[in-house]
Amino acid sequence: MKTGIDAIAFDVAKIHLPINILAKARNIEPEKLEKGLGLIKMTFPDVHQDTVVFGANALTKLIIDNNINLNEVARIYIGTESAIDSSKPISSFLIALMEQKFGENTLAECDVVDFTFACIGGVDALQNCLDFIKLNPTKKAIVVTTDFAKYDLNSGGEYTQGAGAVAMLVTINPRIVAFDNNWATSTKGVFDFFKPYRTISKETITSSKNNDPWFDNLETEIEIHKDQPVFDGQYSNQCYMDRTKAAYFSFKKLKDTSENIYDSWKSIVMHLPYAFQGRRMLSEIYALDNSIKIISGDEDATTYQNKLKEISKSDAYKEFVSKKLMPAEIASSLIGNLYTGSIFMGLLSTLSYFYNNGKEICDSKFGFLAYGSGSKSKVFEGTIQPEWKNAIANVSLFETLENSFEIDFATYEKLHKKEQKQSVTTPKKEWILDRIENEIPNLIGARYYKWID
Repeated sequence: MKTGIDAIAFDVAKIHLPINILAKARNIEPEKLEKGLGLIKMTFPDVHQDTVVFGANALTKLIIDNNINLNEVARIYIGTESAIDSSKPISSFLIALMEQKFGENTLAECDVVDFTFACIGGVDALQNCLDFIKLNPTKKAIVVTTDFAKYDLNSGGEYTQGAGAVAMLVTINPRIVAFDNNWATSTKGVFDFFKPYRTISKETITSSKNNDPWFDNLETEIEIHKDQPVFDGQYSNQCYMDRTKAAYFSFKKLKDTSENIYDSWKSIVMHLPYAFQGRRMLSEIYALDNSIKIISGDEDATTYQNKLKEISKSDAYKEFVSKKLMPAEIASSLIGNLYTGSIFMGLLSTLSYFYNNGKEICDSKFGFLAYGSGSKSKVFEGTIQPEWKNAIANVSLFETLENSFEIDFATYEKLHKKEQKQSVTTPKKEWILDRIENEIPNLIGARYYKWID
């Protein structure tokens, strides 16, 4: 019995800032970001958008476009690292909105939960749902990944920002991709990228040494929520490489093979914080698992890194990238980082590339190399199914991205600082954040959404 992704839909922020404009404003050579990292556009949420909105829009499209009977959906599991509440999960918001649109109690018996492990949370949700469907083949499950990758202004991560969601229907006998049973994992607890609770002393705010109540805060320290992470880019890259390499070679053990596996994959789909991250990270696995043993791994650190650089510049590796990695990079260049949705947008980008170019990939193997900071990697593979073309025919990924609305730098900074009070675009046939309660005591902070026709 096959299990996998039967249908897929997406929603991304409809406004973007061209990377060359951001580069010039930050005194960065545009070519460094465009040709060095593969960045073209950076999407950013409008005033009326947040992670609930993106998730709800992607989920609504999935349901409508595929005529999904919600009575058959037993699980809606969310992957995110952009939660809007420390207790109430995004999945509970989505259930309420879907019932608001498709009928009260239509999902009353549906299990929902959020998975959080940085950028790999969506893969964790997918694996869990696949296991569930194997045990309950008459049921269906949905995985939604929704995130807003926001970084501080003038930081090293600013140009990798992005926002959006991907929704996927998981069933038996899927139309798009069926996943094999071998899943390899590599985990290590590190601080390469994280979003800690931040605090500031009440005295700093009030200029008083008396611990007087301040907006109902009785503690001497005030906790501050911030979407932006604490991260070490170079260290995070190393963790990405180390975890992925370990998971890849564990995957080879599970497959009980000494042959290099990536040659058997038609395409390789990786987590892409920026478009060219995969090609930069994969050169080590490519080298270590190459049949002619380009490097041994026993060299001193400097020699080892120099050899990896040489390999990444070789014609053979460039051809490898063009054939196996490039299709997944296209959407990333036009969107930016989607955190948990990045790897699945890479899958959709690859499928759309082959679809638009009229290439048949039925029965092809795809390799998936997922990563989440903190840190964990999972390596697995799937086989493209005969009906994949019909399943994505109306998704229109690249056509949608072409219609993104360009904003200027001043508008971008206002949005980033939350100084912009009116939406840049006019919402149509989508969910919006309607209001946040700030008066009723037992509902302060409650977020309310509505559908705009």
